[in-house]
Amino acid sequence: MAQDVVNTSMQSRVDRMFARDRIWAWGFVIALWIVLAFVYFAVSGYIVDGTAKIVAAIAAVLVGVFNTASIAAMISHYGHDKKFIYELDIRHLDANR
Repeated sequence: MAQDVVNTSMQSRVDRMFARDRIWAWGFVIALWIVLAFVYFAVSGYIVDGTAKIVAAIAAVLVGVFNTASIAAMISHYGHDKKFIYELDIRHLDANR
């Protein structure tokens, strides 16, 4: 019975840590897209060549897409292995207290 309570408590802590990390990760993705758009529109007025504007836009979109895909893959990986990843972190945090 006591072990079930510990396991339930640990699982809820793991779930909370994973949810928090997932929120932060997607927040950084949103911030990245905002920064990419801001920088593109801030410098596009200085680019006189139409082809260079297109290249800059494509580069910005590619950076955003690849970073978004990498964060999505990271979240997926963490979701599959969250018990191992987060239980280890929680045990170390508890040991340091």
